[in-house]
Order: sequence, then structure tokens, then C-alpha cells
Amino acid sequence: MDKDDIAYRQQVVNTYKPDVEKLIRYLPWLDEKAGSNVQETFEGSGIKESSITFPVYDGMLMSFIKEVQRTGLLDRNYPYVYSRNRIRTVKEELAAIDRAGIREMDILKGILSKYVLGGMTKGRLWTEAVYNGVFRNVVRKMKENLEFWDRPMK
Repeated sequence: MDKDDIAYRQQVVNTYKPDVEKLIRYLPWLDEKAGSNVQETFEGSGIKESSITFPVYDGMLMSFIKEVQRTGLLDRNYPYVYSRNRIRTVKEELAAIDRAGIREMDILKGILSKYVLGGMTKGRLWTEAVYNGVFRNVVRKMKENLEFWDRPMK
């Protein structure tokens, strides 16, 4: 391991750590909600007859999404991450997350971005990312990578 390698890893840790620390507090909730639906459809007071129904998201999910939006972890060029790494399915996303080391933080950022930014227009993406564990796995993997090269985060 040469000096440039160590300097690069330290730069990655310094860049990502403050943002990841904000998201790890959601891990217990993401663990609990994996495999379950975090969206309901609002149908109150006769709305079905006179208007369209709309989704109502779990408050913790909305809090998580807003927190991610306040970080530097969103990459508007996430489609490039998907094409460059030939990621097309949820199974491939989960495998890419699992394989990602400190040098592949951009892949984790790209996958997170697809769901957070895509969910702005297709809300089902947010609930899918909770259901299939993408949000949980990305945050956990970022935390693991940073802790491996730094010290444990709370």
C-alpha cells in the first residue's frame, strides 16, 4: 500500500463520513421495515368518488429521504454508474452493493441516487428501496467501508 493509496482512502473517509453518520441512525428502522410496505393510499372522506387517491408515506421514510437530500451523496449522473457497471436488476444492485469497497463508494452513491432522485417522480421507488433492502444495504455498506479505514461510527 503506497502513500497515494492511503491518502486517497483518507480523503474518501473525510468526504463521506459526515454524511453517512447522518444516515446510520435510520439503520434500525430500515432493518425493521425491510420486506414490508411503508406506503398507504389516502382514501379518506369520500375522496375516491371525487378525486384521485394518493400515496401516504411512513414519516420515517420521508425523514430519511430529506436527510439524504441534504447530504452530498446524491449523484444526478447515476444512470452512468448503472451503465458503466452493467447494473440492470435489483439482484444486480444488491450484488454490486455487497461487492463495493472503499474505492467503489461512487457505485453506492449511484444506487442510492437512483432511488432517492427517481422517487421524486415515481414514489414507488422509495418504498421499493425499503422493501428490497437497497437503502439499508447501501447505508450499511458505506458505514462498513468507512469504519474499516477509520474508527467505528455511532
